[in-house]
Amino acid sequence: MRIAIFDFDGTLYNAETFTLLMNHLKEQYETRHKKFYASILLPYFSYKAKLYPEGKMKENLMQKYVNAFSGLSEQEILAFFDEAAYKMTADFNPKVVERLKQHAENDDYIMIVSGAFTPILQTAVADLPVDKIIGTNVPIIKGSFQRNSEIYHIQSTRKKVVINDAFRGQHIDWQNSFAYGDSYSDLSVLDLVGNPIAVKPDNKLREIAVSKNWEIMD
Repeated sequence: MRIAIFDFDGTLYNAETFTLLMNHLKEQYETRHKKFYASILLPYFSYKAKLYPEGKMKENLMQKYVNAFSGLSEQEILAFFDEAAYKMTADFNPKVVERLKQHAENDDYIMIVSGAFTPILQTAVADLPVDKIIGTNVPIIKGSFQRNSEIYHIQSTRKKVVINDAFRGQHIDWQNSFAYGDSYSDLSVLDLVGNPIAVKPDNKLREIAVSKNWEIMD
């Protein structure tokens, strides 16, 4: 089986999901947004001062964001993500969407692997031929989110781990498979396949893509 793995932010989606979600939280729940914003200042500035690792900072921000849903029902949370997702499709990268559909026509198994929250990914790509979505799950317990519920943020080398877990025991033609990513943090996934594609890559990934003669989509 051949697979085609797509990152979401900066690859399929031209913008950043977290930025959109921050604005959406402010629009829908202003009081919750104020508490969330106040809670992220210390870890964010610690990261800027190079006192906090980037991966840890991102997971911390995602955790604090989802904590803003404390006490909301599952229905309210899913509706919130649905409304945010509907704002995304206009900012999809048309070239990447076209590639994704080509892979579907070629009977490749298509995955979205992203650190974005799973519910927003599910709604955002509902009209695309995607076989599997792996994102950051929102732990909902007994119909609502509880503040002490921890998340597992899908990022960096964790992407490779969850991909391998998803295909454990199956034969994958990695050499003839594809992966699309935009940042250096996607490198572990891009290195999995024989056909890595760098999509509008950041400087570090671009250097690697050029040195290894990978396809670059600008």
